[in-house]
Amino acid sequence: MDLSILELAVIRQGGDAALAIDHTVKTAQHAENLGFKRVWLAEHHNMPHVASSATAVLIGHVAGHTTSIKVGSGGIMLPNHSPLIVAEQFGTLEAIYPGRIELGLGRAPGTDQLTAQAIRRENMQAPFHFPADVREVQRYFSNTDENEKVRAFPGEGANVPLWILGSSTDSAYLAAELGLPYAFAAHFAPQQLYTAFDIYRRNFRSVKSSKPHTMVCINTIAADTDEEAHFLVTSLIRMFIGIVTNQRQPLMPPQELPDYYYQHKELRYMVDNMLAGTFIGSVDSIRTQLKEFIAKTQADELMLTSYCYDLEAKCKSLSLVNEALNK
Repeated sequence: MDLSILELAVIRQGGDAALAIDHTVKTAQHAENLGFKRVWLAEHHNMPHVASSATAVLIGHVAGHTTSIKVGSGGIMLPNHSPLIVAEQFGTLEAIYPGRIELGLGRAPGTDQLTAQAIRRENMQAPFHFPADVREVQRYFSNTDENEKVRAFPGEGANVPLWILGSSTDSAYLAAELGLPYAFAAHFAPQQLYTAFDIYRRNFRSVKSSKPHTMVCINTIAADTDEEAHFLVTSLIRMFIGIVTNQRQPLMPPQELPDYYYQHKELRYMVDNMLAGTFIGSVDSIRTQLKEFIAKTQADELMLTSYCYDLEAKCKSLSLVNEALNK
């Protein structure tokens, strides 16, 4: 099973953006040493504890500090960007790091509406133009007509693999129609995973002999024992509590969960729904859980997020998941 990682450069308590980016680089290097296939960087804005807003810049930084692992976007939120600029940026990255750059495209802004307006104030209808914008990015990369008035340099002719990202069923139709690989964000929105994969596979149209290819992003926390792993995952649970209550904090050290998490049934229900794409435990436990999950989803690849406060624990978690599935 091919394994990859998704990084948001999350800022932990007591840390800052520089430390978060340094830990992202070290995580990518560790994943490369393990033989992981790719590392993707997410795009989020107006989030004080996420340092991946300038996604293309961070991709170049990570690629420059690794040697072979593929580095890409998970994703570039296309409503925030001109398709021409995206083609130029990723064409430039491909020119610097040939054969290693990938472009995952998403239709959400990766932020709230007010911030989305600040990013691209002249076009608040951009999310509705996502299919056309994806095709425009493809056109810039594939153009061979020297008489075209607008062209992407660097970018034209660049071999940058495109992926469509989704957290609901909408993008599954587009990925199928375009014959592109499809990645689903079950690490925070797992509810429509199976429906989306079914839509994608049933509607897939082969382009240049392409075949349906699915990747699912999940949270994994592995440790020497189940008890230790369940203690480590409290950092992730606290992060989800902050999202649900709109009281976001830096990534916190693992610790006992607050009483109100257990007392408020609605809060617990919402957090538990977000945790449905999370796998926790020792090597044996993780192996059992993930093999069952892979059999149910028929996913071709897994992409892992691992919200551990401690970098050493995070790298060990990735090693243990790799051991569970590939050794």
